[in-house]
Amino acid sequence: MRQYLLKRLMSGLIVLVGVSLFSFALIHLIPGDPVRIMLGEKATKERVEQLREHMGLNKPLVVQYVNYATGVLKGDLGTSLKTSRPVSMEIAQRFPATLKMALSGIVVAIVAGVIMGILAAKYKDTYVDYAIMSLATLGMSLPSFWLGLLVIMVFAVNLGWFPVAGGTGFKDLIMPAVTLGVLLSTTISRLTRSGMVEVLSNDYIRTARAKGMGEGIVLFRHAFRNVMIPVVAVVGLQMAALLGGAVIVEQVFNWPGIGTLAIEAISSRDFPMIQGIILFMGAIYVIVNICVDLLYAVLDPRIDYSTSKGGM
Repeated sequence: MRQYLLKRLMSGLIVLVGVSLFSFALIHLIPGDPVRIMLGEKATKERVEQLREHMGLNKPLVVQYVNYATGVLKGDLGTSLKTSRPVSMEIAQRFPATLKMALSGIVVAIVAGVIMGILAAKYKDTYVDYAIMSLATLGMSLPSFWLGLLVIMVFAVNLGWFPVAGGTGFKDLIMPAVTLGVLLSTTISRLTRSGMVEVLSNDYIRTARAKGMGEGIVLFRHAFRNVMIPVVAVVGLQMAALLGGAVIVEQVFNWPGIGTLAIEAISSRDFPMIQGIILFMGAIYVIVNICVDLLYAVLDPRIDYSTSKGGM
């Protein structure tokens, strides 16, 4: 287990080095003078040279990357050109809001998706199955911004149950969490249904029912446990994406998270902030993927990392 964990940490470190190279190269891939683009055409020559010197862009590329990587290892992601504050501080300030919305959305998605998937599998080829799968297909085809605006119109503008946008309290969280959860639950429900249909046809399920076990115990304890791994994999990937910022949903509800910060950075051509957010999102993906891999062994005892050469 320890050896597998070390391998995963090493592979994650390699991925992060690749992400750091990409984020570093971002500023050099821009056609023209990146400093002039950041400051605008009206910037004076002195101001351009001052910023180029401040960002170290007049040094060789290798030296620039070594300085950048050294700063990252020390937790220094640079300084925002818009706010003149450390990028790491800006990200740390916005991350709790993103974490709160992502966790809430995932909870809604898991509860709704699993229940819908199990019901569709239990009542396979009936009107219940057709109705749930039709809803799932409809949900997958809905753009997140359209669903968010629809939720605002119905529950905030017409019914007045929730504030329209802008806060970070519990009532402000419900509409963005439901919007995210509904969209993610469609994938989870389809995965759960397909896995449950196969599992429910196995002999051990018929044996459990023949012994007089309750249908709830059969479905959740014996059947659903064997379809959890693909569901966990999807939830893990979605969780990593949401922790990096659900850009569109955050914009629709004016939620002050990482996604909104990324949009603001792109709009103001704040390249140090964009580089920092890309690196932060890469780190989130690596950490969540390692956690999901380790969770597999907890959910399925047949997976033994301690005896494998390739990790499984």
